[in-house]
Amino acid sequence: MKVARMLALILLVGGASVAQRRALTPEQRATARARAEAIANAPDPIAPLDTVWIEEMTYMEVRDAIKAGKTTAMVVAGGIEQNGPYLAVGKHDYVAKVTAEPIARRLGNALIAPILVLAPGDPDHIPTPGSIFLSEETFKAMLTDIAKSLKSQGFRNILFMADHGEDQKPMSEVAKTLSAEWGEGGPGIYYVAEYYNNDALRKFIAEQGIKEKSWNADGIHDEYQIDAICMVADPDTVRVKQRIAANKTMINGASIVPEEKTIEIGKKLIEYRTEFTVAAIRKILAQPRAGQ
Repeated sequence: MKVARMLALILLVGGASVAQRRALTPEQRATARARAEAIANAPDPIAPLDTVWIEEMTYMEVRDAIKAGKTTAMVVAGGIEQNGPYLAVGKHDYVAKVTAEPIARRLGNALIAPILVLAPGDPDHIPTPGSIFLSEETFKAMLTDIAKSLKSQGFRNILFMADHGEDQKPMSEVAKTLSAEWGEGGPGIYYVAEYYNNDALRKFIAEQGIKEKSWNADGIHDEYQIDAICMVADPDTVRVKQRIAANKTMINGASIVPEEKTIEIGKKLIEYRTEFTVAAIRKILAQPRAGQ
């Protein structure tokens, strides 16, 4: 009922400017409210899509998912920046996309907000073509408004995670600020640091027999474990065909061909990342909150 009332209020407020222009009578306002509540409570006329991405859902699907217990929202951030000569500047966003979904599905009660594709940095001093940054203030303001939006529609837990290094500190700070602001009666909001554990992923690929010298041996913003995960999303993000043609398939001493082998390792990396991130989230959510 809470979600339905919120939707009714949103629909009613959405017409507020019209109501002000027309100076609605009390009877007209009551009619408008009844119509908004009817829309908010209307049954979904079709079967829902099997997705955990809020942007792919209808408002009825989100409403019904929250009612059914999917009250955890994941806010995952990436970034657009230079990643060396072979890797698309949207690397972090591709990684976030293919790693967030299995985490949400494994949790079982989570939906994912749209990926935050831009990261904090200095927009006045872009070091390389292709990088696009937000000021830290803008980034934190976006996080704050996204979290408040999710809170307002009934999510009870909000999880901040980032695949990009510069996103970590502001995410943690916003989570702490909003947690203090909302208090014990509000949703839990958390920064999940464990999601960004590249050292664990590097150790994992070594255990798979991949002999990479070190993650930055070539001195470029690229490494095997990132290439492998990106290739699961789309081999073109790593320019596999072009690198084969140019005999540039090595990264830090490790080869990304055969393509099928690297994609298979990428899938294993995603599964491994899912396991340790879900374990961390469950541990976080199992902790009693103040006043509970």
